[in-house]
Amino acid sequence: MNSIKSKVFGFFMSMFFLTFLYPWDMAQAQGGRYEGWHMGPDMMGGWGMGWFGGIFMLVFWILILVGLVFVIRWLVQTTSKKGDSGQHGSRAMEILKERYARGEIDKAQFEDMKRDLANSSGR
Repeated sequence: MNSIKSKVFGFFMSMFFLTFLYPWDMAQAQGGRYEGWHMGPDMMGGWGMGWFGGIFMLVFWILILVGLVFVIRWLVQTTSKKGDSGQHGSRAMEILKERYARGEIDKAQFEDMKRDLANSSGR
């Protein structure tokens, strides 16, 4: 029971300190000046990046965006080229098989054309 009384007493004492004795008139983070440390608005002695910083930031982000556009275009082109070559090759083989099945070409012509298609798709 004695422990609870001491905790309550400590709580009220801390509230008293915060309410009446704590200096509320100034922000504690900015309580004093940074003597000689050049921190704050004039951090670099007035020689900050100025408007050059804004230009450099703009150029940086433009370069990032242009690079992303080129990478995306390159990826789309390389994946579409691979997909197209396989589709054209398989479609040509299907047409060749259909012509052979209908009897438009004989077995020797079929084999020659099939070999030609295999050689042209391998390049």
